[in-house]
Amino acid sequence: MSYKTETLKIGVIGTGAIGEDHIRRCMQSLSGAEIVAVTDVNLVRAREVADKYASQAKVPEDGESLIALPEVEAVIVTSWGGTHAQYVLEAIRHGKYVFCEKPLATTAADCLKIVEAEAAHGKRLVQVGFMRPYDSGYRALKALIDKGEIGEVLMIHAAHRNQRVGANYKTDMGITDTLVHELDVFRWMLGDDYVSAQVIFPRRTSKAMEHMRDPQIVLLETKKGIRIDVEIFVNCQYGYDIKCAVVGELGEASLPAPPAVELRKAASLSTEIMTDWKERFIAAYDVEVQDFINGVKAGKLNGATSWDGYCASVAADACVKAQESGRIEPITMSPRPGLYGG
Repeated sequence: MSYKTETLKIGVIGTGAIGEDHIRRCMQSLSGAEIVAVTDVNLVRAREVADKYASQAKVPEDGESLIALPEVEAVIVTSWGGTHAQYVLEAIRHGKYVFCEKPLATTAADCLKIVEAEAAHGKRLVQVGFMRPYDSGYRALKALIDKGEIGEVLMIHAAHRNQRVGANYKTDMGITDTLVHELDVFRWMLGDDYVSAQVIFPRRTSKAMEHMRDPQIVLLETKKGIRIDVEIFVNCQYGYDIKCAVVGELGEASLPAPPAVELRKAASLSTEIMTDWKERFIAAYDVEVQDFINGVKAGKLNGATSWDGYCASVAADACVKAQESGRIEPITMSPRPGLYGG
């Protein structure tokens, strides 16, 4: 099937907040694609979103039916995480490209099934929705590291802070829903894999729900011996704040803050801090999904692979285990198939 001169016809599974936003960007912000089918466990919601952005789109009864539609050339999976593996595997079975929001699957075992299915197919069909490598700040930071501007990397000091989280947020989600972005982007930025993880709990904030331990500090070690500490603080109250400082033999490089107007007023100097994570990385999402569209049409995907999704899942599992054990937990992975670089 050739996509080079056609508008790519996409089906979307899942019409929650991120699903609706991807439908909007495909129809209103990006080029070369249109949404031709939409579905959700709540079909009424699916029809509402389709009518809002793509009124001609079909609304099949489930994800498998959507994937099987002959007019659907590529699939975007934004349903709840527990369903990702079944839909991605089904897309591979049909030989269709699929963009799957993180996580690729909720267990490392299911991620590995996807890796093995894609490797058996013999061609990359899957892109995982890790958007930070598409953020201009992270790209600039990686370019500086790759050029050797700070010499060999020794350490990374990072923080992932949310203003607050809801009652359904549990302590382990600090890893699986929050830290997972750092787990992916640091592998990409350093070209290195993790070998161990430890989790330390500082004094608990009174702003957290009773069932939640917050903040927490994750300590990672890579194969090259780079040490990484990441503060996860999801009830920090003041805003959404992402920090990353990379320390090398010759200097330090820090992730730039998003642009903000400097305000001088009433004998004070201030800049606004974002509170919405979608706004912080909205440009990265646009670039990421456009890259998927372009990659499908060119027959070659460039974004995060199924293997990247598997590696993030293995590291996350080790971190969750470290939360419970209080010990340094090893991170070990299966051999990497040649499809992903060998």
